[in-house]
Amino acid sequence: MSKNEQKAKAGVNPRRKAGFRLFLLTTPILIGIFIFSYLPLLGWIYAFFDYKPGLSIWDCTFTGLKWFTMPFANSVLRGQFGRVMANTLGINFLYLIAMILPMFFAIFLMEIPSKRYRKAVQTLTTIPNFISWVLVYSAFYSLLSTEGLLNNLLVGMGILETPVNYLASSSHMWLKMLGYHLWKGLGWGAIVYISAITSIDSEIYEAANIDGAGRFAKIRHITIPHLIPTFFVMFILQIGNIINNGIDQYLVFSNAMNQDFIEVLDLYVYRNGLVQGNISYATAIGMWKSIISLILVFGANKLSKKIRGTALF
Repeated sequence: MSKNEQKAKAGVNPRRKAGFRLFLLTTPILIGIFIFSYLPLLGWIYAFFDYKPGLSIWDCTFTGLKWFTMPFANSVLRGQFGRVMANTLGINFLYLIAMILPMFFAIFLMEIPSKRYRKAVQTLTTIPNFISWVLVYSAFYSLLSTEGLLNNLLVGMGILETPVNYLASSSHMWLKMLGYHLWKGLGWGAIVYISAITSIDSEIYEAANIDGAGRFAKIRHITIPHLIPTFFVMFILQIGNIINNGIDQYLVFSNAMNQDFIEVLDLYVYRNGLVQGNISYATAIGMWKSIISLILVFGANKLSKKIRGTALF
């Protein structure tokens, strides 16, 4: 009699015991998520008080929903909030359009016949993801500032009479942010698609070769259809983050000339909360962000289920 049969006879379910062991393995991760993701939600209480730094929250005046309605209280704040939301949604809409690029980059990368060259390209395009935005800005400053490499070349060749400070220009800021974002994250974003491509059954490609299918025919009829489910999962997650840009990229590239075109919601919260000390207002805006993001995720998931028949959850 095997051990599993002996345990089953003794009233112990081996599958349940194995599942409990797997649960124990995830316990440290669950504890970390609780500490760093759920425990900070207690700070949402600041949004309901007129909080002053240095005072106990219970010594501050309860204001109810005052800070939640503040962005719409007067024309000045409405204008500021409208501009910030336009920047946030506009830049993220470009990100949504550009989400197809990592998938095609992964496809063409896997079509490179030389494995050594493919690994070199993949490594070089993935490394920028691990470089901080401060160093990225330093690199582009060395390239695009008035004393940078590009201006020196253009002035030396006689194309420009005087150097141009490209980083201080406010033109096409959304496209510039998209370019910086793609330069840093294109290789990293392709990793999930590379993993999906390697999981496609090789017999399908062999059958296509026998039928005389060319390289682009196999990409169109085999590779892309197998990547579409992965793309839609990433797309749904990105829709949920459509108002979450982070602050690193926009903070380092922000200056007096382009601030009105580059200030996104996260940067707006940072400046109101930590720079100006209006913790209550910044917390209320952060809560608005979380609620809207949650609605967008569930809405996109439901729409995907209705259109495609499958959903993320």
